[in-house]
Amino acid sequence: MTNEKQPTIIKKYANRRLYNTGSSAYVTLEDLGRMVQGGEDFVVVDAKTGEDITRSVLTQIIFEQEAKDGQSLLPVSFLRQLIRFYGDSMQMLVPGFLEMSLSRFTDEQQKMREQMKTTFGGALPGQEMFDAIEEQTRRNIELYTQAVGMFTPFIPAAAASQEAAKPAPEAATAPRKGAELDDLKRQIADMQRKLEGLAKGS
Repeated sequence: MTNEKQPTIIKKYANRRLYNTGSSAYVTLEDLGRMVQGGEDFVVVDAKTGEDITRSVLTQIIFEQEAKDGQSLLPVSFLRQLIRFYGDSMQMLVPGFLEMSLSRFTDEQQKMREQMKTTFGGALPGQEMFDAIEEQTRRNIELYTQAVGMFTPFIPAAAASQEAAKPAPEAATAPRKGAELDDLKRQIADMQRKLEGLAKGS
């Protein structure tokens, strides 16, 4: 026997209405978003077929949030890269890496808030914070690559590493690298503002 609370069942009808079986009331995507933010677990099922459609509904919630001014969390460069992975041979590895990275970020978010407030006093992150985030991302990639290698020993990781290590023409890559660096710094600045807003609201 277990006392673990079961997720609330949300039924979605053909008219797109959502019914919360826990509260016996119709809800909206915005209501479900608040449930997620409050840590309440739920599963969305098709009222007619019983099919689990939680993923598609959560994607709709993200879409609505991204459409709101000042709410965007997904940079265009990230979305483009994510789309490129669909159908790619590495597609199966992406969900695990994203889940691991976001989980680690969630675990560290309070520490990051306090560090940003203490170190920068409300100012935008400097090179030191940029380097720290870059190093954390690099460690995440290394850890995940090692973990994947333990279970998929036949993946030609060495070939992939050699391909990534090939030098690109300096004249062609230098402007792009500079643009990507500026874009990433702007993304970090946006993240700083969002984290500060969350900290003030907590």
